[in-house]
Amino acid sequence: MTRMGHRKHSAPRHGSLGLRPRKRAKSIVPRVRSWPSKSWFDLLAEAGVEGVESKPVLLGYAAYKAGMTHALVIDDKPHRDTTGKEVFTPITVLDAPPLLVLGVRGYKYHPVHGLLSVAEAWRSPVESIVELYDKIYKDNPFLTLTAEEIVRKYLHGLRKVNPGLVKPAKDEKYGYKFIEKNWEERLNLLKNMELDDVRVVASTIPVLSGFRKKKPEIIEVRIGAKNAGEALEYASSIIGKYVLPDQVFREGQFIDVIGVTKGKGFQGVIKRFGVKELPRWHKHRKGSRRIGSRSPEFGTMSETPQAGQMGYHRRTEYNKRIIRIGYNGWEITPKGGFLGYGLIYGPYILLHGSTIGVRKRLLILRHPVRPPDWKPVEAPKIIYYSHISQQGT
Repeated sequence: MTRMGHRKHSAPRHGSLGLRPRKRAKSIVPRVRSWPSKSWFDLLAEAGVEGVESKPVLLGYAAYKAGMTHALVIDDKPHRDTTGKEVFTPITVLDAPPLLVLGVRGYKYHPVHGLLSVAEAWRSPVESIVELYDKIYKDNPFLTLTAEEIVRKYLHGLRKVNPGLVKPAKDEKYGYKFIEKNWEERLNLLKNMELDDVRVVASTIPVLSGFRKKKPEIIEVRIGAKNAGEALEYASSIIGKYVLPDQVFREGQFIDVIGVTKGKGFQGVIKRFGVKELPRWHKHRKGSRRIGSRSPEFGTMSETPQAGQMGYHRRTEYNKRIIRIGYNGWEITPKGGFLGYGLIYGPYILLHGSTIGVRKRLLILRHPVRPPDWKPVEAPKIIYYSHISQQGT
């Protein structure tokens, strides 16, 4: 119990110590520290849902935050006063271009060092990009890029991220060449090993996003399967190809959102921790927007609120529900486009509520590691979706 004069004898501390140190994120592309043992499809199959079978699937996906809007949906959660009624729902719109699976990586467990990478295989995604353009983006009235321009811009940005994967080639059609190095032999080498875990190395296609970013992001995604052998077979079928969001998630399910929050710079204790401002009239006060005393310190991390970095932290939001997964982005784009982002050309994901990060921020979507007791089979029905312009006109 801390003495605080005549006002009160105790007070709750401010800020969670579990989020220490409150420093800036190392990278704007968040690293997923843990993966769930079971995917959402496994959970529904165990619950005995008809038409849902357990299958190997990627446990994560990458998307860009485009903006927010609102909708009226039918509340389908049971045992509520609003069950079966129309409710107002804030919606976060995510631009989710397809992921390209560039490589497969096998892991073995070491009793001291944990999982260690033992081998990997890489394959060129150029043919898949052309196929993707013909299947989804060819008839898009808003996308002005051709398939050749998309491939060239993608390879140019990938070379800036990882020069070891792409090299300039004037004789090639696109001006660049993806370095494969016998991916079939390396994949057969992985199949002959006793692996403990299998993951894929995937890349985003920011050229197809609304804000036309140049450099793609490379992430590592674990494959959820019954065993490593089944996961490797699934990885062999998608290496060098693209993956769509409906191949990873299901409408109505819960997911975890991992990303970097909005940065607010260096802030004092009043804004950073919500500390009460001190009286200004006392002649002994050396400032009011501060704490009265830091208390004794003897070589340990002080729990006392201090000024420092606020925002731009890597954080995880648990159990955000998917409302809809679609392919035609212009269906949900408001008039004039999303403010500060632009248009959505292809696949998209609608999430219930708000999410961390600013517009254009990359978010990693993951199958839930702590799923709720309620496991909905379908998404709630949307009665009205707002296309009202956010341009202030």
